[in-house]
Amino acid sequence: MPVVVVESPAKAKTINKYLGDNYTVLASYGHVRDLPPKDGSVDTDNEFDMKWEVASTSKKHVKAIADALAGDNELILATDPDREGEAISWHLQEALTKRKSIKKDTPVSRVVFNQITKKAVTEAMANPRQVDMPLVEAYLARRALDYLVGFNLSPVLWRKLPGAKSAGRVQSVTLRIIVEREMEIEVFRAREYWTVKAILSTPRGQEFEARLTTLAGKKLDKFDLSDSTQAEMAVQAITSRDLSVTSVEAKPATRNPSAPFMTSTLQQEASRKFGMGAKATMSTAQRLYEAGHITYMRTDGIDMAPEAVEMARDAIKDRYGADYVPSSPRIYKNKAKNAQEAHECVRPTDMAKDAASLNLESDQAKLYDLIWKRTLACQMESARMERTTVEIGSKDEQVGLRATGQVVLFDGFLRVYEEGRDDVVVDDDDKRLPQISQGDKTAKSSITPEQHFTQPPPRYTEATLVKRMEELGIGRPSTYASIVTTIQDRGYVRREGQRLIPEDKGRLVTAFLENYFRRYIGYDFTADLEDQLDKVSANDANYKDVLTRFWRDFSAAIAETADLRITEVLEKINEVLEPHLFPPLEDGGDPRLCPNCGNGRLSMRTARSGGAFIGCSAYPECRYTRPFGPPNPEAEASAIPPEGKLLGSDAGDEIRVFKGRFGPYVQRGEVTEENKKPPRQSVPKEWPPEELELERALMLLSLPREIGPHPEDGIMVWSNIGRYGPYLKHAPSTSDRGGTNANLGDIDEVFTVGMNRAVQLLAEKVASRGGRGAAAKPLRELGEHPAAGGAVNVMKGKYGPYVKWEKINATIPDTIDPEELTMDQAVHLIDERAEKAGKKKPAAKKKAAPKKAPAKKPAAKKTAAKKPAAKKPAAKKAVPAKKDDEA
Repeated sequence: MPVVVVESPAKAKTINKYLGDNYTVLASYGHVRDLPPKDGSVDTDNEFDMKWEVASTSKKHVKAIADALAGDNELILATDPDREGEAISWHLQEALTKRKSIKKDTPVSRVVFNQITKKAVTEAMANPRQVDMPLVEAYLARRALDYLVGFNLSPVLWRKLPGAKSAGRVQSVTLRIIVEREMEIEVFRAREYWTVKAILSTPRGQEFEARLTTLAGKKLDKFDLSDSTQAEMAVQAITSRDLSVTSVEAKPATRNPSAPFMTSTLQQEASRKFGMGAKATMSTAQRLYEAGHITYMRTDGIDMAPEAVEMARDAIKDRYGADYVPSSPRIYKNKAKNAQEAHECVRPTDMAKDAASLNLESDQAKLYDLIWKRTLACQMESARMERTTVEIGSKDEQVGLRATGQVVLFDGFLRVYEEGRDDVVVDDDDKRLPQISQGDKTAKSSITPEQHFTQPPPRYTEATLVKRMEELGIGRPSTYASIVTTIQDRGYVRREGQRLIPEDKGRLVTAFLENYFRRYIGYDFTADLEDQLDKVSANDANYKDVLTRFWRDFSAAIAETADLRITEVLEKINEVLEPHLFPPLEDGGDPRLCPNCGNGRLSMRTARSGGAFIGCSAYPECRYTRPFGPPNPEAEASAIPPEGKLLGSDAGDEIRVFKGRFGPYVQRGEVTEENKKPPRQSVPKEWPPEELELERALMLLSLPREIGPHPEDGIMVWSNIGRYGPYLKHAPSTSDRGGTNANLGDIDEVFTVGMNRAVQLLAEKVASRGGRGAAAKPLRELGEHPAAGGAVNVMKGKYGPYVKWEKINATIPDTIDPEELTMDQAVHLIDERAEKAGKKKPAAKKKAAPKKAPAKKPAAKKTAAKKPAAKKPAAKKAVPAKKDDEA
């Protein structure tokens, strides 16, 4: 039986259903090899030779495939139909060849399918090919570039910019987009403007809304009414004149549906409609794809297969009638800057099935419904409207107002789906106007001036960020989600609601890179590099030439930073960020002069935690500080300076709140030679440290709180706040690792919970785990370890069944049924686990020497003859487990 390899167990299960018992379908569980994170993994002196390692978590999966090939000498690589999938197939072929599982006579083929349906899988099996090496080489170039940038640029950041974590080829460019938007927001100055709204009525008494467009015979621009005085004058001008309808114009309009989803638009729409992050969207889409419900979800393409178009048109006709099906199919052409991964669009595999007809989990149902509706809508008839514009004016033509409205004549695709918007836009066209004719007199019901202010550009959401990356040609469908996640995980960006806000360290990293590595975080440079990689995948360029050109200039840029001092870097960043950090003062004074001492100069300083603040050059004589960013008197008043914010005193000790490396905390007293570790307590995230008061700080410092001895056993019960939130502990002391812990509902309960409630919660916790200290029951008892003794059992674990012997737990591979596991297999797994953990393998159990029979009392004056000592039986030698590369 040929061995078919896919990425995931879910995909393997679905494909196995279609292929039947004639194939062995196994999963690689994603990438099996990667570059080890150490110097020399990409050898720049040896034509960019790359040293790959099989990941420790992948060894058992590679071994399972190798074991299967030992009995079935044919390999079919059926990984995903994109660059990453091609790379996984290549890695598998290389790894299996290296361990001699693929022999000279082993047929190896590659099959791809864009959807996991019986028809698609069968067709793919009938049309195998070899691994696409140009696509693999594009992957190799990308991986080498990411390694060279990350492994060479990140150490420069660590040395020159305290607190910085890493830099990346695309990650740093994406961070720059967010930082630049934030700086646009900060320099933005709102501008006031006014509009005038009138509620008018027709001769039949029907009211409608109109807005002032002409004043003093001149068409109004946005800022013509700049204050309330001008707005009131406009109101008077309308009030003092009779108005009538000067023209009514009705125009037909059509609205066309949006194109079907590709990766970026799917992520954007899921974010708009459900608030789903890019990573969550792709994870949910992956599960839908692996279950055979949708086509492949990483694509730059928006075209649909002809049979899919026909399927959609049939589904529309069946559900909504022939009027909703256009006379000819809609054809969509890709408009992306690069379309390197242009597979078919993301669509359902069966258009006749809506979300209700599939038994799906909540997130999967929502996302499938979105994809299904968008796909049907893209092949539906346009919506037809009538847009009406009514002009109203005074007889002297000094005042003019306009009313607009819209009527939907035929809903078309809007019956199924309407695309979301990133920002709320008020559209007056959506209003319906009453019947009105030219020459009609209009009575004035009310005239209202309205004040407005221009708004700064909005912060990016994950959806709008992906859209911007796509527009700039940065990243690819397979990388959008991971890039957006990485900059958040590194602490460079935080997410508030749906919006992405750069942290101090993110701003500093961007300022540093813009000054010393400007070219490498340039939008055009990054997009051009993506274009070159696309040419490699199309076999139009040599990937080593691309790497050579990049490394020549990049290594020189790295070398230029070798002699930079930290103080020099910080001063340069001060200079670059000066317009942002120290904007001109209204009185024309020096914005960098310390307002506290009047002598020192303000400059940016970095903290070990990676944050930044503005401090005085006269430190320690002057301890003035303010938060990083432009001056903000309100923020300065509540900010926590590096020396901590004094909350008050208690029993002669100062109580301060600090911002530490691992978060905010309160401290009693100062650090001295005699008191190197004064009492401290973390501030819970629910309590903003800037707003913390003395009373609450003292409550925190009083923890852990003794509730009292437990009524059943007299052992103390405590309440405290730990790493994972508020909890109860039933143990002799809070430092005791044993005992029972139970979660509390909220922070306040730590200080108020009584014994009755505590006893109840602790009892519930004990009951939930089947009794305190109760040992888990084994699934199977295999017996005594044949070499070393001691029970060997099969146990049920959180992540699947495992073998337990004494203190060694060994996971049972997916390829072995726990119910059929033999003692020999169990011993082999235990030996493997012991070797990996650096523990000694189970030694042979020593048999006790046979007991001597009680000696008879010797006769007087006779010496008992010495008997030779009984030889101990030779220890049974444990057979060493074979290593993966010996199997």
